Amino acid sequence: MSFIFPKWANTLPLKVAVGAVLAASAAGAGITYYLTPKWTRVGYTPKQPVAFSHKVHNEQLGIDCRYCHSAVEKSWFSNIPAASTCMNCHSLILKDDPKLALVRESYQTGKPIPWVQVHKVPDYVYFNHSVHVNRGISCVHCHGEINHMEEVQHAKPLSMGFCLDCHRAPEEKIRPVELVTQLDWKGVVDGKKLVHDWNVKPGQSCSTCHR
Repeated sequence: MSFIFPKWANTLPLKVAVGAVLAASAAGAGITYYLTPKWTRVGYTPKQPVAFSHKVHNEQLGIDCRYCHSAVEKSWFSNIPAASTCMNCHSLILKDDPKLALVRESYQTGKPIPWVQVHKVPDYVYFNHSVHVNRGISCVHCHGEINHMEEVQHAKPLSMGFCLDCHRAPEEKIRPVELVTQLDWKGVVDGKKLVHDWNVKPGQSCSTCHR
């Protein structure tokens, strides 16, 4: 007994193959787009062991970022301050506040406070804080308006595209070095002149960040 199939059935394998390719491409594009830091990291606000408000310390009290993050101008990383830095003030201010019990314990025992890291880049990405800070790139460009945050959150995507946008047009972000930690500064500056005068030439090749 023979079966007669319509002519369109002859093209069915090709249609299935094309559909599979399109589905795989769509899935790949979706994963590439939605599994980037813009979607997986932005908004991340972990609960910290000690409630620390940048809004209070930086915006209200005017404490400069470099008082706590003292290595940011000379190191590839921005250090988390030791409890001794906190106690420079809190040995007198709120010295018996129960919210600071872990800070006092860390100061007395030398055991670090288990802060939860917020801003991360993959292990294969090299980023040097001092290079950026010493060439007029403010904290806000990568960390957002952290001076207004009660709790630190991951505000910027820190993706490859995010970094390349700045490397391709540094004149749009650069400012005088003395204004780097004035996070609310909205002044006007001749960015192209600063880029020229400081010989700022941010790399765009793979080896710039992937080492």
